[in-house]
Amino acid sequence: MAPVNFIKFLDKYVCYLSCLFLSIFNIFGNKKIDVPKNILVIQLWGLGETILTLPAIEALRQKYKKSNIYILVTNRNEGVYFNNKNINNVKVLKLNPISIKLFMSLNFKKYDLVIDMEEYLNISSIIAFFVGKRRIGFSHGIRSTLYTETVDYNDKQHVVYTFLDLLKPLGIKKTVEKLSKLNYSNKDKNNVEKLLKKYNIGKKDFLVGFGVGAAESSKSRMWPKDRFAQLANQLIKKYNAKIFLIGNNEEKDLINKLQKAIEKNNKSFNVAGLINVKEMFYFVSLCKLFIGNDSGPMHVAAAQGVKTIGLFGCNLPVRFAPFGKNNYSIYKKNNQNACINVHKAEVGECKFGIENACVKKIQVSDVVSIVDKVMKRRKK
Repeated sequence: MAPVNFIKFLDKYVCYLSCLFLSIFNIFGNKKIDVPKNILVIQLWGLGETILTLPAIEALRQKYKKSNIYILVTNRNEGVYFNNKNINNVKVLKLNPISIKLFMSLNFKKYDLVIDMEEYLNISSIIAFFVGKRRIGFSHGIRSTLYTETVDYNDKQHVVYTFLDLLKPLGIKKTVEKLSKLNYSNKDKNNVEKLLKKYNIGKKDFLVGFGVGAAESSKSRMWPKDRFAQLANQLIKKYNAKIFLIGNNEEKDLINKLQKAIEKNNKSFNVAGLINVKEMFYFVSLCKLFIGNDSGPMHVAAAQGVKTIGLFGCNLPVRFAPFGKNNYSIYKKNNQNACINVHKAEVGECKFGIENACVKKIQVSDVVSIVDKVMKRRKK
């Protein structure tokens, strides 16, 4: 069993029983502290969802200017909070029983307020139970019995606002128009610029990023690689674009195959496995346009203020569209029946199978028509 699947297996069964047992001891609520000294926000998993927590964390800081705000993460998503001015400290947790028990014992009731931004993991509510006095989380599932206050999960709005809803018990309400930009170091910037110099890419080049991968739990989110290749051919021919194919190290072979299908290979570049997460933040910020599957890099592009086109099938744009003005989502299903419902722990493959995945309803012409709209706006 793969490590990620093993963690989810333990969370579903072992942590479920733990929540059931601990709920017996959560009869009485804790005293509310008007101005909490120490606040912990828990967000342990996906890169994209972590990015969507940033407006809520900014709103939390605006409310509690003098409080210490800590974020509990794993090494999968810690880069999102790098040098974030709203955060005092980022704590990285290894998702194994020893590390989790150690964290809970060393931080027993240390935090006046814990906000659990995980949508379905049971382990996050257990951590909140042991380290937090006042605990806020979503109202669904057995995990909800370990919080002192709960908020309903609204799955008919963007997740940015769903995370902001967790602040309502604190009297915080906020309207958001864009995401906070993601930070990187000078070293990250220099490494990317060396790579671009190697590829002879200049500031005037029309850089287009392609996010062709997806989370390991749901490969059916991926638009077919042959369509990405066809799209690249058209953008190179029509706009003299330089196409950058972004992915992780495991997606390198997939992207190599995709690149071979692009007619002008000297106009496309495979950077899978060549840049780390924070280097990707800077690299994507240089793109004039980003087109990608419903995945982390798509949300990175939106956060960096890049015009973004998201390709959807299993998931719903109303929840996970690239957030911000003038970004686009393409969704060709004639209903709003999602195959993926993160808050219900439904994060697997498309209900119709990978071969018949909903995202395949999107044609190359659908994407090109949106690109043309973006280009016309750029010329004005």
